[in-house]
Amino acid sequence: MRSEERTIENGHEDDVAAEVRIARREAFGVALATSAYGISFGALAVASGFDVWQTCVLSLLMFTGGSQFAFVGVIGAGGLAAAPAAIASALLLGVRNVAYGMRMSPVIGRGALRRGLAAPFTIDESTAVSLAQRSPRARRVGFWITGVGIYLGWNLTTLLGALLGDVLGDPKTYGLDAAAAAAFLALLWPRLRKRQAIAVGIAAAAVATVLTPVLIPGLPVLVAAFVAIVVGWFNWFAPKSVVRTPGEEAA
Repeated sequence: MRSEERTIENGHEDDVAAEVRIARREAFGVALATSAYGISFGALAVASGFDVWQTCVLSLLMFTGGSQFAFVGVIGAGGLAAAPAAIASALLLGVRNVAYGMRMSPVIGRGALRRGLAAPFTIDESTAVSLAQRSPRARRVGFWITGVGIYLGWNLTTLLGALLGDVLGDPKTYGLDAAAAAAFLALLWPRLRKRQAIAVGIAAAAVATVLTPVLIPGLPVLVAAFVAIVVGWFNWFAPKSVVRTPGEEAA
């Protein structure tokens, strides 16, 4: 009996170790792809009138990706007079991180210090990589490697983009504007197996696409998230489960 228990325990440990390796590999891949996008932000911020040090401070302190682009984009279009609108846009895009924090709380674990340290790294990518894993340990590894890796890489590439912005020209020429989106799609695609998940993804994407030209930055994302919540809450498009009575199961 003890030998069998040890065999089962060793097999379980091997499975967990394999999942951790997969989580580590995915985390490094996403961190690399997303960090490359920081070059685009650094170049765009400088082109919008920010100094190099101002650009770097934004990445160090704000570190929300989409919120940073919204902020420098609005400032670049309207100058300092557009600062209130820029701050509002950045806040609207940053609201989603609150939901991520609530979802990731069980993964991070208890303790004010641990949760405080995890707060800056609770972003789109770290949440997605973590939740894509199955075991608690693999989820923690995916979260921390992705979050810390992107933070370090993003700030380094922001500095690089800010210093070389004029030399690089349009970041879209190098496809850097699509790096983060491609990483997200790679994480999302394997999860689109059931009709419910596919319906949520299509509905949210359609709403965001339609509203982006007519609403201020940030609002289309929030409205799309609300659509996803409504569809998931009412469990639309999910297959109906067959409920059987005990007598029917026995038969």
